[in-house]
Amino acid sequence: MANTEKASCAAVVKKAADLIRKSGRRIWADEATAALAGSSCGNCNTLADLSARVDLLLVFGGDGTMLRAAREVTGSATPMLGVNTGSLGFLTAVSARDIGRALTRIWRGEIRFEQRVLLKAEGLTNGRRFSQQALNDFVISRSTASRLIELEVKIDGEALTRYRCDGLIVSSPTGSTAYSLAAGGAVVFPTANVLEISPICPHTLSNRSLIVPLDSTIQVKVVSLRPETSLSADGQVVTELASGDVLTIRRARDPIRLTYLADSSFCETLRLKLHWRGASF
Repeated sequence: MANTEKASCAAVVKKAADLIRKSGRRIWADEATAALAGSSCGNCNTLADLSARVDLLLVFGGDGTMLRAAREVTGSATPMLGVNTGSLGFLTAVSARDIGRALTRIWRGEIRFEQRVLLKAEGLTNGRRFSQQALNDFVISRSTASRLIELEVKIDGEALTRYRCDGLIVSSPTGSTAYSLAAGGAVVFPTANVLEISPICPHTLSNRSLIVPLDSTIQVKVVSLRPETSLSADGQVVTELASGDVLTIRRARDPIRLTYLADSSFCETLRLKLHWRGASF
């Protein structure tokens, strides 16, 4: 599956498809990606159908493509391998230029799998129930006006605090290196059994990111009358929120499986993609 709006995807998808065919393996793809992969490629209408037919789902693009794919195939046991055709690509395992070497190592079994949890948000807004999942994070934020919003937060039914802030991020371990990191949150190993709550520009300077157990139930109530408030999942706006609306955010039932080369590690990812450097003696 590829982000076909990225011009950089076309060449690497074609290269990967040629290598897979030469190895004697069969390719399935969604309709748009199949056009890039060429002939003798099976077509699927949805990513869920595609995931059900294959042993490994290759996702060509950047983090946004990986996030969309993760939400659409949740509940599937089929592992995903991200191929980065963009810039940072924190969720992707290999770069486009290394696709040939990566496929060879995959066929040798030189890979490992990581199970990643998703978040689920449920609530009632404008008289209608909604339910949405996210791999990285949910963000409650002011929609337009440059005024603080007030959010009342409870953890497992117990009052935590009332934030006056620009917004609030509830992130999974995977999402700790996304918006939460930019807002001053901690970097969390993606396999850690925790969730992270990070206020965005809080009015009270003592308000800091909070790490809570993975099985926590986080309840967020919109207290402020104005400005308008919205909920987004992995950067995509899901719904507008009104004063009095209550969201419940918790771990989703079904995880996803990501694929990495056997000798890769999260520490290596931090060094390479965040350009961390230590002193050498």
